[in-house]
Order: sequence, then structure tokens, then C-alpha cells
Amino acid sequence: MEKYDIVIVGSGPGGYVCAIRAAQLGFKVGLIERYNTLGGTCLNVGCIPSKAWLEASEHYYKLKHQFEDFGIGVKEANVDMVKMNQRVQDVVGEIINGVAYLMKKNKITVYEGHGTIKDKNTIEIKGEDKTQIIETDKMVIATGSKPASLPNIEIDKKRIISSTEALALTEIPKHLMVVGGGVIGVEIGSVFARLGSKVSIVEYLDGLIATMDKSLGDQLYKSLKKQEMEFYLEHKVTNASTKNGTVSLEALNRKDEKEMQLEGDYCLMAIGRKPYTVNLGLENLGVETNEKGQIKIDDNMETNIKGIYAIGDVVRGAMLAHKASEEGVFVAERIAGQKPHINYPFIPNIVYTQPEVAGVGLTEEELKEAGRAIKTGSFPFKANARAKISMDTDGFIKVIADKETDEILGVHMIGPRIADSYTEAVVAMEFRAAAEDIARMSHGHPTFSETFKEACLAATEDRALHI
Repeated sequence: MEKYDIVIVGSGPGGYVCAIRAAQLGFKVGLIERYNTLGGTCLNVGCIPSKAWLEASEHYYKLKHQFEDFGIGVKEANVDMVKMNQRVQDVVGEIINGVAYLMKKNKITVYEGHGTIKDKNTIEIKGEDKTQIIETDKMVIATGSKPASLPNIEIDKKRIISSTEALALTEIPKHLMVVGGGVIGVEIGSVFARLGSKVSIVEYLDGLIATMDKSLGDQLYKSLKKQEMEFYLEHKVTNASTKNGTVSLEALNRKDEKEMQLEGDYCLMAIGRKPYTVNLGLENLGVETNEKGQIKIDDNMETNIKGIYAIGDVVRGAMLAHKASEEGVFVAERIAGQKPHINYPFIPNIVYTQPEVAGVGLTEEELKEAGRAIKTGSFPFKANARAKISMDTDGFIKVIADKETDEILGVHMIGPRIADSYTEAVVAMEFRAAAEDIARMSHGHPTFSETFKEACLAATEDRALHI
């Protein structure tokens, strides 16, 4: 029977990164993955394919709606969904193969099959043609999450679909109905709206991306409305049914109790995800979970069973790939006796719509609720030269700072290429920079990043220069 220092169950961004860091630290590492490709939801059917679809659809949308203004004439443009889908799969394949290479490079043994925990040191792995049992000193559960649905609505994977099926479509829906105005809903909705679908988003709350700063959701609503997406906010979905290739969606207006019905060819359930802990054998050990099905952990990511850890989507906190990766590194280093740390408020939330969105730190609503004395500064991209050049003028950057010390407490961005430019805000906050620290730093011109400098100037005695 093979024995390891650490075995990780699940090869997503949490699991495979944990495996690499553990191997770097000198541990003998085993990695279990139930599917025949590594990378988990993110690489196979989540983050990577969705961003590849968003990139492709953005090119098409700009070609149709903006190229003429740049002086570029295009007589005809069309979408080849099969070819577009194939390119997405090619990108996914390249990245998955890269993970497989990293496993070999770091001498990590990969097992393909479903892992079931027999006791705190033993795992059974059922593959297609054989069953194996391995032993380990430490164990890390990194099995991720699965799409959630409403109690009375079944995802049939044909017409009522999850993000997994949406990202594998080879036809453009005529009318895509989306249940949920969170990150998954607005991103996938954006893809098909750009490609020509009618897209209707039905959201229970009164705004989009409700976990982020309210100002971001308000601006995203305006921007996506201009892209001809339609929204039914404060509507409670009560039923969805399929007949002869048509989906009927029923909802109740939470304001006036008026019933509403939509019909389309596809309905995307995008209300969130739930931890995947099915048939792992947690009950064999008495591993504790909470009311959401998340595995309970302490500050060291250790469960109530000593030597068994859990990370990523199966534990508390935001379901983010980069959060899972940070936790994977944290656990490996903690097992090695090091003292790593994670600043959870400084892990950014990112939405890859057009405009892109990112939030780092505390929101204005959270700070006001906590009674913090704050000051804010905001600067719009319509006053940024680089944004004017690229015709990406929707959005703004908002900086929230402590009223007395000027320390940056939150940065909330919506605009062009925010997913790349938010990092400056993370660095600033990790080193407890004041808004004036950023305001006094030179930023290249013309760049999108000047908007962050101007927002910091606005937060520092209302000193923005270009508005």
C-alpha cells in the first residue's frame, strides 16, 4: 500500500496548487481527481471557458458596433459557433495539459477515480477498471462546488441548464432567460447578448452583483441595459417548465405581488453554487459541516478531525479560484510548520463583463454599517484619455479611505480592463497605503491606471485634477 505525507482530494485551483506547494516543501504528495482531466470546475467548465467565450464575444460585439467609428469598414460579420466553441476547448486543453505537466515536474502522483475517506489516514480510490487504497499522514479536501438550483426547479441539462451546459452550447439561443443576477448570470448573459440572443435576467434582489459595492451593481445595470439586456429585479422565480423545446419561466414581482411569465428556448440557472461533499466518506470520521453544507474549519484550515484540512469552495468564504489557491498554499506551508497568512478582505471579486468589475476591501455599505468614519473619492473613465482612445468610457473607480488616517479601506472599480489593473489597489491595501500615497505616485500617461490615481486624489481633499 502506497503511503504519502499529504494527499489532496480534488485537483481544482485549490487542490493542484496545494499539491505543488507541498511538493516544493519536500513532502511526498498524492492527488486524487475523479474526472479524466485535472483542473476542476474552474479550468474545465468554469473560469477558463467562460472567459474565453467572453473574449470572443467581445471581439464580435466591437466589430459590429465600434469598428466603423475607428474607421474600419467590415461589410459582413457572422458567428461560427462550432469554431468558436472549438477554440474555447483548445484553450481549455492547453491549460489543463499545463497542469498535468506541473504534476510530473513536481513528482506528484495523480490518481484518477472517486476518493472515499475510510479513516483519517486511509483513502479508497475507485477508478473505471480498478480500486486502490492509499495511506497518508495528512489529508486536504479540495473537492470544490456544483451548480445550485431552486428547490422546485430541476436542471435537465437540455433546456433548463447550468453554467456547464451554457458554456458548451453550439447554437446561439433566441431567448436566454437567466435566473440570478450575480457573477455567473451577468457574465454568461453578456456572452450571448453580444452574440445576438435576447437575454432576460431575473433577480430576486434589487440590484446586480449584490455581494459587491452597490455603486458597481448600479453602473453595471446601466451599461448592460445599453447592450440591450433586459432585467427583472426584485422578482422571485416560482417555476420553470419545458414543453416542445420551449421553457416557460414564472416569477412574482416582490413589490406588487404581480405575476410575470417569460418564454424562451433556454433557461440558465445561475443562483450560485453549493459545496461538493457527496460520497466522500466524511461521515466515517465525523467531519463537521454547517447549515450550508460547508466543511467547518479552524483558523489553520483544519477540520475537527486532526490532520484533515479543507480548502476552497467546500469551506466558508467566497467561491473564488484565487481564494482556493491561496488557501492551498496556506495549508501546505502550515503543515510544514511555517506561519502563512491570508488577508481575506483583500482577495478581490472580479466580474468579466464589459465593462469589467472588481472590488477589493470593504464596501461603502459595510463600512457605514460598522460605523466607520470614512471619506470617498471617485473618478469616471469618461474623463480618462486612454478610455476615450479605446471607446471604453463606461464606469469609474471609487476609493474609500479612513477619514482620520487616510488609509485605503476599499477600492471598487468598474471600467475597461479592470481585471488586470485592480492589482495596484491590492498592493496598496496590503501595505496599508494612504490614498495620498497613491495620489503622489507617478502613473504613465495615457493609461487606464491614471483613473486610480485621480480617484485617490478625489479622496484626498477633493483634489482630482482632470475633472
